[in-house]
Amino acid sequence: MLKIGLLGCGRIGQVHARSVSQLDGVTVTAVADAFNAPAADLASKANARVLSSEDLIQSADVDAVVIGTPTDTHYDLIHAACAAGKAIFCEKPVDMSAERIRECAKAVETSGVAFMTAFNRRFDPNFAQTQSRIAAGEIGNVELVTIQSRDPSPPPLSYIKTSGGLFRDMMIHDLDMARFLLGEEPVSVFAVGSSLVDPEIGAVGDVDTAAVTLTTASGKICQISNSRRATYGYDQRIEVHGAKGMLRAENMLETTVEVATESGFRRAPAQHFFLERYEAAYRAEMAHFVQAVSEGTTPSPNITDGLRAQVLADAAAQSLESGAPVAV
Repeated sequence: MLKIGLLGCGRIGQVHARSVSQLDGVTVTAVADAFNAPAADLASKANARVLSSEDLIQSADVDAVVIGTPTDTHYDLIHAACAAGKAIFCEKPVDMSAERIRECAKAVETSGVAFMTAFNRRFDPNFAQTQSRIAAGEIGNVELVTIQSRDPSPPPLSYIKTSGGLFRDMMIHDLDMARFLLGEEPVSVFAVGSSLVDPEIGAVGDVDTAAVTLTTASGKICQISNSRRATYGYDQRIEVHGAKGMLRAENMLETTVEVATESGFRRAPAQHFFLERYEAAYRAEMAHFVQAVSEGTTPSPNITDGLRAQVLADAAAQSLESGAPVAV
């Protein structure tokens, strides 16, 4: 039985606790949070102990830690977990600084612990199948990838101020997905962005509407569009065009029922939020981590994947500021 310690008992911590509860061979034994109420609540649901972060990492009753705390705490927690020899499942981004992620990667390598960066979208059944069919050669050599990711509404302005910006907070998922689907590393990043949803977002130095073009050394192209507003639900679509054809993964709708009348065809809106849209992906990524740690294999995506996505996000922010492509 793999014993998990949950660091962070907020929304994402609750998601991971629920995923663990649905899996065999793993249990949550301890939780920690900066606030007593969410820690006590989650501990009660998981039948786990409430500990300090330090005590949880050092506990003999914890084999692996799940880091779902604010990003600025990840660095210290990763180093502490490495020193304690605990396997690590870490939410994205690993850190807001690529250099600090490199330092974390050195600690992971030195300690030899398993490390997984939680890019859950790789484990979405539709996206994962798209990638596997690309790898099988179904559409031939990939030429153009299109990723659309739009939230129903922006997060609170207080969150925007500390998020690191749209590229590092929101698009980082899509930047990782681009690498996942392209099969090659991008070497050039060009970004444009605007504040069209809420001028207050622009006033604090961020954008809420953006597009990025990635290019690989062989000339493959990926186009990513993000918006903090989609009136029709949580918009998550990918399309991959290749030499022999095209693969597409569409939105998950609230229902599959479609009605046709003299007014035309009508379908349900897209599922409204990421928690419901990616429920299966969250469970699958945790299952992968548990299996890897239990069997002594290397989980994927790893800390290098977290670093490379962060480098691309940094390059997008730099490109937006300069108005020019940035080599990576």
